[in-house]
Amino acid sequence: MAPEVRRRRTLGQVLLLSAGFLVLVAVSTASVLLVNKARSDSAWVVHTVEAENQINALLLEVRRAESAARAYLLTQGQEFLNDHEAAVAAIGPVLEKLHGLVADNPAQVENLATLRSVIETRLSQFDREKLLVARGDLAAAIALVRDAGSTSSSKTMRDTAEAMRLEEERLLALRTANADASQQLAAIVTITGSALVVVLAIISVLLVRRSTRARDDAEAQLRESNLNLEATVDERTADLREANEEIQRFAYIVSHDLRSPLVNIMGFTSELDELRNDIFRRIATLARAASDAPPPAEGTEPELEGADQQLSEDFTEALGFIKSSIAKMDRLISAILNLTREGRREFVPVRVDTRELIEGIVSTLAHQAAETDTTIRVEPLPAIVSDRLALEQIFSNLIDNAIKYLKPGVPGDIAIRARTKLGFAIFEITDNGRGIDPRDHQRIFDLFRRAGTQDRPGQGIGLAHVRALVRRLGGTMSVASELDQGSTFTITLPINWNASNRNSDR
Repeated sequence: MAPEVRRRRTLGQVLLLSAGFLVLVAVSTASVLLVNKARSDSAWVVHTVEAENQINALLLEVRRAESAARAYLLTQGQEFLNDHEAAVAAIGPVLEKLHGLVADNPAQVENLATLRSVIETRLSQFDREKLLVARGDLAAAIALVRDAGSTSSSKTMRDTAEAMRLEEERLLALRTANADASQQLAAIVTITGSALVVVLAIISVLLVRRSTRARDDAEAQLRESNLNLEATVDERTADLREANEEIQRFAYIVSHDLRSPLVNIMGFTSELDELRNDIFRRIATLARAASDAPPPAEGTEPELEGADQQLSEDFTEALGFIKSSIAKMDRLISAILNLTREGRREFVPVRVDTRELIEGIVSTLAHQAAETDTTIRVEPLPAIVSDRLALEQIFSNLIDNAIKYLKPGVPGDIAIRARTKLGFAIFEITDNGRGIDPRDHQRIFDLFRRAGTQDRPGQGIGLAHVRALVRRLGGTMSVASELDQGSTFTITLPINWNASNRNSDR
């Protein structure tokens, strides 16, 4: 699949997921808002019904009080008086509850005030009637009842109560319609949102199926490519192994061929050194004879003077350069031979207690450490499966370098520590030595390349050899260092190394 197609497909999936998320958020938000509105509208419907019920309850209590008063007037029965007083006592709470229910409607508040005034007037008439009956003046009480019936208070009470009922019925119809509309809208939003979610789910399923088919096709192509790749890798590996073996044979042969003329040069240099003594002894003798100087005593070396002495010194210096170059060439040839031998050696994985191994290395370097006043600290280290000889060469070289390149006059402090992570052991060798310029961090791993002041013996192959061994063991190597700040070499090695796939990487 082309990168552009993958990018568009990924973008489409992200947009689809985003759209689905937004739809869910919108539907959830709208549903919550509409449910709250429907609940509020329903509460107002209940409020209106309760207000209408309270109006009816108020009229009922007033009629009850009026009926009980008239019965008491006719019979003077105490039970009718008690019933009348109970009805009068209930009127007050009903009025207060009705006032609380209609307080949000100014028209109803005004009607309630009128109704309250009429009821209070009617109750005061009831009180006067009871008082006349209690005095035994029934004629006056009956006359008062006739006067009350001829007034408009009863009609005003009925009309006001009816107006309040009509207003509440109007509000009930309006609020019921609002509640129904809210419920319908909530149902529409829920159904629409559910439909959108279902559509998005279907699209997602289709996309997932298409992606699954594409992935299956890609896996099939990958398996086919892997089969071809394995064959190609095997072929290339065989070619590389053959080329490496050819290079090693060539290096071995060249090293031997170089050593043969080098031995001859070393022999002729020794003969030339002996000839030098004879030549300059003859020159000294001839010079003394030419100057009529007495010959030197038997067995003594004639002394050279002037230009002859300078020529002898130059000759000696030239021979010294030749000898040192021959010695360096011999060391390099020996190093190349050692590298070729190591390249041919088969690594054998064994379980190695790295702390025990490194403590053994430290004990062999105890003399050098004592001379430089160096403390070597070995912290707890993990056991790993690897090639023991390769590990000895790796850590011996690094610890020896740490001792060799300490700052003059400063007691050395070298620490070897390790930790494990994801199947690898990570070793760190830290020192407080002269450090390495960051520009030379890669240079020090190159063959025959050295960094910093060259005041220590070496051919520049140690770290290159160490890195090659680490790579053959399936690991990596790095350095962190600053000038005059010490160095930390980090070696990462697999805890359980398998030689079957690494020995061929020669």
